[in-house]
Amino acid sequence: MTARAWWRDFSLEGGAVRVRKTRALVPVEPGVVGECLAWLRFHLAVEAGLAGRAADGPSVWFAPDAPRPWYLIHPVARLAGLRIAHRPEEADLGFCFEDATWTAAPEAGGLRFINEACLDVSKSHVSAVFESVSGRALAVDPETFGGAMAVKSELNGAHDGRVVHGPCPAAPGLVHQRLIDTAAEDGMVEDLRCPTVDGEVAVVFVKRRPAETRFANSNAQVAMCAPGDVFDADERRLIKDFCKAMGLDWGGLDVLRDRRDGQLWIVDVNKTDMGPPTALPLADKMAAARTLARALRAYIDRLAGQTQEPPR
Repeated sequence: MTARAWWRDFSLEGGAVRVRKTRALVPVEPGVVGECLAWLRFHLAVEAGLAGRAADGPSVWFAPDAPRPWYLIHPVARLAGLRIAHRPEEADLGFCFEDATWTAAPEAGGLRFINEACLDVSKSHVSAVFESVSGRALAVDPETFGGAMAVKSELNGAHDGRVVHGPCPAAPGLVHQRLIDTAAEDGMVEDLRCPTVDGEVAVVFVKRRPAETRFANSNAQVAMCAPGDVFDADERRLIKDFCKAMGLDWGGLDVLRDRRDGQLWIVDVNKTDMGPPTALPLADKMAAARTLARALRAYIDRLAGQTQEPPR
């Protein structure tokens, strides 16, 4: 999707790898190496399936960045048959893509952009938007709230959350949210990662991990489910309303279901999400990517005013 050497996105710092764009520091350890190998198997399977197949869809210009192969949009766009434009004047449609918490509105002479209105995915903004569509407050005032809270960085993808008990002082750059109880009967906590296209959940990844690592980016188990098996009609309507209020045309939501009352809470938005999750079996990764490709192609065909059959 881009000619620029992808390894230039990283630099070595001691025993860790620095991601130049986000400034995240990733330790080089066996678990990380294993996840990289699992991603590589998926990437090679996608490319093998596309061998000899020409892209036949609308032309899309990604700006300001082109997605690297580990971002979910990369294999999905490839499987959807989208053609990649190198200049905006060549494109039928734009795709606002930048791995950052706050982004600027794109400028491209009237070209319609996917995610052009989704400019803020900070935790506080996500909390405010969720409260506006659900009527339920996720964010709490740590100086007055008594009980367990999740405290996290405002930044997207930081995975630095921890549990604290209030009341406690507020801190700049951090948000405090009510701690949602998602523990299953075996004590594992469950997150619902929901890739969405035009506000519709395409697939659901049920991610499970030990409670002591609830905020980590690694999973003990991942299963893929159909949206209708996880959410009822009202819940899917809530998710669609939330995506519309966020300006999110494409992206992943982290959704939690409180085991005590069954209510849903949307706690995070990632419009440059990676995936599918590495712990998911390869066959399910391919099935999820194809499902997302069909949904994305149909959506982009509508936006671009084209009527080609989506890929099968």
